[in-house]
Amino acid sequence: MTHVLLASYFATLAVLAGLGVYRLLLTFWASRASEPKPADHASPRVVVQLPIYNEAFVAERAVRAAAALDYDALEIQVLDDSTDETTATLQRVVSELAATGVDIKLVRRDDREGYKAGALAHGLTQTDAELVAIFDADFVPASDFLKKTVPLFDDGVGLVQARWTHLNRDTSLLTRAQAVFLDGHFGVEHRARAQTKHFFNFNGTAGVWRRQAIEDAGGWRSATITEDLDLSYRAQLKGWRFVYAHDVTAPAELPESWAAFRAQQARWVRGSIETTRLLFGEVWRSRLPLGVRLDAAIHLTNNFAYLFMAVLAALLPACVWLRDDLGWRVPGGQALLSILDLTMLTAGTFAMVVFYFAAARACEGRLSLRRIVDVVFALCLGAGMSLSNAREVLRGLASEQSEFVRTPKRGREQLTRALVRYRPVTAHKTALLELVFALYFGATIVYALYWSLWGALPFLALYAVGFSSVSLSSLREAWPRRASVDTVDEWPRATPAR
Repeated sequence: MTHVLLASYFATLAVLAGLGVYRLLLTFWASRASEPKPADHASPRVVVQLPIYNEAFVAERAVRAAAALDYDALEIQVLDDSTDETTATLQRVVSELAATGVDIKLVRRDDREGYKAGALAHGLTQTDAELVAIFDADFVPASDFLKKTVPLFDDGVGLVQARWTHLNRDTSLLTRAQAVFLDGHFGVEHRARAQTKHFFNFNGTAGVWRRQAIEDAGGWRSATITEDLDLSYRAQLKGWRFVYAHDVTAPAELPESWAAFRAQQARWVRGSIETTRLLFGEVWRSRLPLGVRLDAAIHLTNNFAYLFMAVLAALLPACVWLRDDLGWRVPGGQALLSILDLTMLTAGTFAMVVFYFAAARACEGRLSLRRIVDVVFALCLGAGMSLSNAREVLRGLASEQSEFVRTPKRGREQLTRALVRYRPVTAHKTALLELVFALYFGATIVYALYWSLWGALPFLALYAVGFSSVSLSSLREAWPRRASVDTVDEWPRATPAR
């Protein structure tokens, strides 16, 4: 059994090290990326779609930002599926803007069939616009957003995706770590895949679609809760090209609640696995170049890495003890880990550090000491989320028609007005298990310190800090307390679909 555990441990390390090498390859590709060039053509009609569901704190801000977009041939659809006070707010703002000459209308449905995908599809039936810009409720695009993105639609371009920036990046370590993750996604992954003409995805917001590309791909569908990833792959399989505009940005809010962050992660991870089930075979059987298919396969299955990270979390402390009993030490007796797995652990971690450092430089132009701290904590947070995200991978493999649970936003300007009494989301059910793992790693750190096993400490500490952060923060957030309209930690509870 000891040797089986050790063999599983080394196999897991090998997979994660391989993914680290792939991250380095993405970083290299991104370093060679250049900005897309605008094309000369007429300005087609654009419809801005704002899908909104129970977002009383940010809905008005989103609508006014859309109305402030500087573009002549523009109409705005406020796609409201709300069941709370948000609808009254939207009716008031839409009426006010329409009276000033803005081409805007409130679109409501009888139910939430299809969730966000259903709302977007319904909106398209009420417009003949050639281009479709989509913004979630927490996004605040600059007035020149369309003037920067629309000219990038030359022949064959089906989507222009802009980069997300963060209104509340420096609110807490949690928001700073989330910003690191997203900067890596946009500043390295999107740039790399756009540069190499590989598949990349629409991120659900801050992008402009060509309507024909949506229709050619079969339209929006709710077979997965990541409808954006699903449509992206179907459109690119039909031959449409995507453009990533790194220098065009759209600021938005990051979740400040641990419960909201967990809900967002759960939706993204589970939905990506659902999409993989739907489309992996079609991608692999296509006549695309082998390099494109290989990269698409890695992209679609990327979240399976959480399974390996969870396995590593279970095996790493055990292998520290087991290998020490077997006498597997580096010559000199001072380091626990063998040269092989120390190399793989270091390679995987080093690759992630390089990846996120490159993202910081790409998105902010420099790498400050503060951002170095953020990257370190982001690595810890990724490890700490491995159990809950691994669970979502398994759910994605088995789920059918998952419910879309949106991430609630604070909207600081609206919050002080206390528009709605919102109830807090409960802590994630795995918080107690994560606390057990934090103690598991803590005990192993004590063991390693006692025996001067310095090689194991950085990797044990990474998991220990991660599990401690996610478990204790979630449990503290869920601790019973008196509700108050003015409490900034209160959140809307998702209303079940009718």
